[in-house]
Amino acid sequence: MPASTHGVSLSLTGKVALITGGSRGIGAAAVRMFCSPGAQVTFSYQKASQTANAVVAECGGDRCSAIQADLSSLAGAEGLIRATVATFGRLDLLVVNHGIWPPEDVAIDQMAEQQWRQTIGTNLDSVFGLIKHSVAQMKRQTINDRSHVAGRIVIISSTAGQRGEAFHCDYAATKGAVISMVKGLSTELARDGIYVNCVAPGWVATDMSAPAMADPKIRDRVFATIPLGRIGTPEEIAAPILFLCTEHAGFITGEILNVNGGAVLAG
Repeated sequence: MPASTHGVSLSLTGKVALITGGSRGIGAAAVRMFCSPGAQVTFSYQKASQTANAVVAECGGDRCSAIQADLSSLAGAEGLIRATVATFGRLDLLVVNHGIWPPEDVAIDQMAEQQWRQTIGTNLDSVFGLIKHSVAQMKRQTINDRSHVAGRIVIISSTAGQRGEAFHCDYAATKGAVISMVKGLSTELARDGIYVNCVAPGWVATDMSAPAMADPKIRDRVFATIPLGRIGTPEEIAAPILFLCTEHAGFITGEILNVNGGAVLAG
């Protein structure tokens, strides 16, 4: 049952979360936000060990742990789930945040198969693996009771997954697939007490978007498409992710939550 409106709390005490790509950007903001209301959090990183260790130091080693993982394919997913359970004993919340966006515009007839495979491997294949093994873990932890919340999954998509993105068909294809996964999995897993939702950001001030934002022409063109006249901050994306992982989102599953400054979506 949802909490009373008196003394509303976003408490995650007793919950264990795994956040992928948590050493910087949206992921690091989410790690901080999840730790603050009491969750124990593991997060993955690939290469940025120094940055990852700094996030752990900030949040506290008793409630936060960084795990090096290669999520460029299916292979690393199961080990990451096992490591989370080994560290904190269970898994209640999964935030699939990692991903790549090749910054250079590439026409479809010029796109190398290697780029396509790399983007698909990181942004889609590993997502399948993470969800597969997380759901198995969540099912093992719960009882056969449809009123019981066994787990919550939030996958990060993009406006590109809804309206496409010219010269970035690889990225848009993976983010569109993620949205379809959320819609299908939300109905599949509802009977098991597992909620599946999606946050779809627009442009956000992260390392991934920095090269584009450093080009004045691109920046001006992007800002012109956003009614609020700016790009978002990582914290402005992390907060809706946090909400979807609390009891206050108890009647929300299968939702695509757009966080894009009012940018108009087409298609």
